[in-house]
Amino acid sequence: MNILGISAFYHDSAACIIKDGKVVAAAQEERFTRIKHDFHFPRQSIKFCLEKAGIGINDIDYVSFYEKPSLKFDRLYKTYLMNAPRGFSSFITAMPLWIKEKLWMGKEIRNELKYKGPIIYPEHHQSHAASAFFPSPFKQSAVLTMDGVGEWATLSWGVGKGSNLTIKNEIRFPHSLGLLYSAFTYYTGFKVNSGEYKLMGLAPYGDPTYVDLIYKHLVDVKEDGSFHLDMSYFNYCTGFTMTSEKFHKLFGREPRKPESTITKMDMDLARSIQVVTEEIVLRIGRHIHKETGEKNLCLAGGVALNCVSNGRLYREGPFERIWIQPAAGDAGGALGAALYAWHMTLGKERVVDDVNDLQFGSLLGTSYSESEIESFLKTKEVKYQKYSREELSNEVAKLIADNNVIGWFNGAMEFGPRALGSRSIIGDSRSTDMQSVMNLKIKFRESFRPFAPVVLAGKTKEWFDMKGVEQRSDFSSPYMLIVGHVHKDKSGTSSSGEKRGEGFERLKSVNSSIPAVTHVDNSARIQTVHKETNPDFHQLLTAFEKLTGCPVLINTSFNVRGEPIVESPEDAYRCFMRTGMDYLVLGNFVLDKRELPELIETTDWQNEFKLD
Repeated sequence: MNILGISAFYHDSAACIIKDGKVVAAAQEERFTRIKHDFHFPRQSIKFCLEKAGIGINDIDYVSFYEKPSLKFDRLYKTYLMNAPRGFSSFITAMPLWIKEKLWMGKEIRNELKYKGPIIYPEHHQSHAASAFFPSPFKQSAVLTMDGVGEWATLSWGVGKGSNLTIKNEIRFPHSLGLLYSAFTYYTGFKVNSGEYKLMGLAPYGDPTYVDLIYKHLVDVKEDGSFHLDMSYFNYCTGFTMTSEKFHKLFGREPRKPESTITKMDMDLARSIQVVTEEIVLRIGRHIHKETGEKNLCLAGGVALNCVSNGRLYREGPFERIWIQPAAGDAGGALGAALYAWHMTLGKERVVDDVNDLQFGSLLGTSYSESEIESFLKTKEVKYQKYSREELSNEVAKLIADNNVIGWFNGAMEFGPRALGSRSIIGDSRSTDMQSVMNLKIKFRESFRPFAPVVLAGKTKEWFDMKGVEQRSDFSSPYMLIVGHVHKDKSGTSSSGEKRGEGFERLKSVNSSIPAVTHVDNSARIQTVHKETNPDFHQLLTAFEKLTGCPVLINTSFNVRGEPIVESPEDAYRCFMRTGMDYLVLGNFVLDKRELPELIETTDWQNEFKLD
C-alpha cells in the first residue's frame, strides 16, 4: 500500500510517501527549485519520493492532501463578509489563485500527476496532529498543534492512542498565537513566515518592557491558556499588513523598515512577545495535562518551532516526555496527511515501543553515492582528497580543531527546516570568534543570530543544564527543537539568564568554554547526535572529543541567508565557493578552498541573496 502526502499553495510545499505504513521519503520543494519557502505544487519533491520508493504514479493507492480547500475558502469568504467593505483589495487579490487552482485541488492533482485513484482531504490541523503523534515513539499521548491558521483552526489539542487520534478542542481564526507572533515579526522588520526565528533569536538581547502592554491591549489570556485578540490592533483579516495604525500608535512608531538598524526597542519587543508566547504555551500545556491525564505530549505546527517555549514547557510543564515533529510547519503537513490516511482513513495498526520514533532521524531526503559525487567532482576538474570513513572523521576533526569552517554534505538530506548533520556547516564551538565569522562571512546574516550546539548523546548532562530535568537519563533532542542552558561549570556564570550589558553589548560579554554556541542568556538550542540514526556525524563528534576533550560542535544549515539548504553536490559546491568556508566534505571527499580555482559569477550573487 503506497500513500502520497502533499502540502502546497501556502508556503513550504512538500511531498511524502509512506509504504505499508513506513515513511520512506519526504522532501520540501524549495530544495529542488532553490526558491526559499516555495509554495507551488511540489512536482520535483513528488518525483524524488516516487524514485526513492521505487514506484510510479500508477502504484500510488491514495493521495492525501494536507487540508480541505473548500473549508479554507469558506474562512476566506466569511472573513471578508464579516469585515466588508474593508478587505476588498486583499480578497480580490487572493481570488485568481483560488478560482484557478486552490478550489479545484482534486483536478489539479489529477492533471499534474495523471492520477486516477482516490484523494483524501484531512483538515489542516488534523494533518499537523497526525504528523506529531503517529511518528512519535509514544503508544499514547496528548497532542498540541499551534500555527498561524489552517482552515479555521489556529490551535488544537487532543489525544492519540494506538492508531487513533481524536481532536478535543480548538481555537479559531482570527484569534491565533502564531499570527500574534508574526505580527511582531512584521512590526520589528522581519519577514512573516520566515523571520519568526530571527525574532526568537533577538529576544535575549532585550528586556520584557512591553509584556503588560501586550496583555492589557492585544491579547486576553485565560488561566487555561485560551486567548482572545483585540482585532482592532491587527490588519491581517482585511489588509496586506499584519498590524494596524492603532497597533503602531500603541507602541509609538511605524514598523521597522527591513534591513534598517535594529534598535533597543526592537529587542524589547522581541523579548516581550517571546515571554507572552511562552506563558500561553505553558498554560495550555498544563490545561491539556489536567484534562487528559497523559504523561506524554506531541507538538506540531509552526509555533512548535519556537524551541525556547518548547524548552520551558519541557522544564516547567507537567509532561514527562515531549516529542516535536521536526518538520513542524506546513511541510510536515504532507507527512501528517499520508499518515492520517493510513491510520485514520484505512484503520491500519500502529506499532511503537515508547522509545524509538518512526521518523528515522528525519533523514528522508535525497542522497548521493560515492560514484555520483566523484563523477561530479571530475566534471569540475578540481583537486580533492578521498578518505576512508574512519580517516575522514579524524582528518575533519583536526581541521575543525584548527579553527577551520567545514561544509559537511553527507548521507540523506533532512526533512524539515533544520540541518541535522547531513547538509550542515560545522565549526569549533570553543572558538571565541567563530560566531561572528560564521554569521558575517559565511551565512551573510545578522551578527546577533546564535548558532546551535551538537553534542554526543550521553554527554548532554555534562555540558547542558535543563534546570530540574537534566538528570533524566532519557533526555534527547535529536531534532534541535528544545532550548536548554549551557551548564554553569562551562558557562562561567552562576545562573542562566544573567543580564550582562545592554542590547548587542551582551554579545561581547559571553563567558563560556563553548562561546560559539552560547547565546547571551547562556541558552543553547541543543541537538543530540545518536549513533543509531546518524552514525557518520556521531563518528565525527567522537573523533573531535577524542582529539580535544570536547564533544560539542557548531551546527548550522548548509546555506546562506535567503537561500534554501543545499540539496545536491552542485548546490554544496556553489555555496562553498561563494562563502568563507575553508573546506568542503562531500561524502568521503575533501576539498581545500586554497587549492580551488575562483568561482566566476555572472550576477551579483551576494547582494541578491543578502536581502531577505
